[in-house]
Amino acid sequence: MTAPPFRVLVTRPAADAVLLAEALTRSGIEVLSEPLLEIVNIPGQPVAVEDVQALLITSANGIRVFAARNAARDLLVLAVGDASAAAARGLGFARVESAAGDVAALARLCQRQLDPAQGELLHVAGTRIAGDLAQELRQAGFRYRREELYRARAATALSSAAVAAVRAGTLAGVLFFSPRTAETFVALAGVAGATAHLARMTAYCLSRAVATKAGAAAWKRIVVAEEPSQDSLLAAIARDML
Repeated sequence: MTAPPFRVLVTRPAADAVLLAEALTRSGIEVLSEPLLEIVNIPGQPVAVEDVQALLITSANGIRVFAARNAARDLLVLAVGDASAAAARGLGFARVESAAGDVAALARLCQRQLDPAQGELLHVAGTRIAGDLAQELRQAGFRYRREELYRARAATALSSAAVAAVRAGTLAGVLFFSPRTAETFVALAGVAGATAHLARMTAYCLSRAVATKAGAAAWKRIVVAEEPSQDSLLAAIARDML
């Protein structure tokens, strides 16, 4: 008998889900995309960068909106992870480095690579962020400025396709990259009357903070990536396929 396909639900915003879905598909994993956050750009003028020594990005969305407003591509970009670094390179930024981790890892990268006397650090982000990058950098003597360039609007219901897949038990698991996404999914599964079916699925979580929100429901298992990176999460999924 042929084994059923290993199929997962990807909950990332639409633009972020594309490359993730491609990576999963290359690994032989079927993908059902269910964006739970809609990225809404905040209109505005070009962002001032005259005294900026580096752009800090904690999501690909921040650099996308910045690039739409600003033509400059010569700024140094320090990214929280490889996916956001790849997004910056794809937009034409030539000097890009990845912290390959979380906000704390990004703060450490700044302290290793940068000099507080050489200018301010500009964090291009959304209206809601995880961690306290500002405090860590200011304590290290840096001038930090955050520009809110977008807001993430949470979905109000799961799609009929997602609900059907959860109820039918055709999903091996759900991928969560942020606490807000995990919290939104659990709440909407409850609204759809599908919470009980999560006990047959695995919640694949980027970090323990994400897992805490996912843990509001009873899953078959909750798996946390060894490092807060997309590659680490994909590795965890690959181990489950063996």
